[in-house]
Amino acid sequence: MILQGKTVISLLDDEFEDLELWYPVYRVREEGATVLFAGPEKGKTHIGKYGVPATADLSFDEIDSAQIAGILVPGGWAPDKLRRYPKVLQVVQELDQAGKPIGQICHAGWVLISAKILQGRKVTSTPGIRDDMENAGATWIDEPVVVDGHLISARRPPDLPPYAKAFVDALIAVK
Repeated sequence: MILQGKTVISLLDDEFEDLELWYPVYRVREEGATVLFAGPEKGKTHIGKYGVPATADLSFDEIDSAQIAGILVPGGWAPDKLRRYPKVLQVVQELDQAGKPIGQICHAGWVLISAKILQGRKVTSTPGIRDDMENAGATWIDEPVVVDGHLISARRPPDLPPYAKAFVDALIAVK
């Protein structure tokens, strides 16, 4: 229970990649952290690409970046929706400025692109958005997990074990 007392937000919208949402959430919970789902509307249930539901514990507007230890951004098609919410981008920017862990996998890089935090950073993602990541100023690396300070990125579901471990390790360092 090395993460006891820490709260992590996992962003939520329709058509998230089921494994990319749930695997890191369970992994972080196993270490004792509280993980809350934040979506456009508190209480709304969103369905993943493969039919697994998740319900928002709070709305994006209720997120207080000072009260959380880190954030998880799942892949799938949800990131294309998530990046359209100003509050999501604000929270990602605030966490970046505070040096708190930001986990992103697959297409989740779109959210970081829209938050404009990738200039000069090393990242990975699904190869499908490599050009987007590079055009945002990032150096894209084809590795299962890339850690650049507090930014933890991964490519796709087979990379989930090392991605979740790297995210947990980053959370341990948060005071």
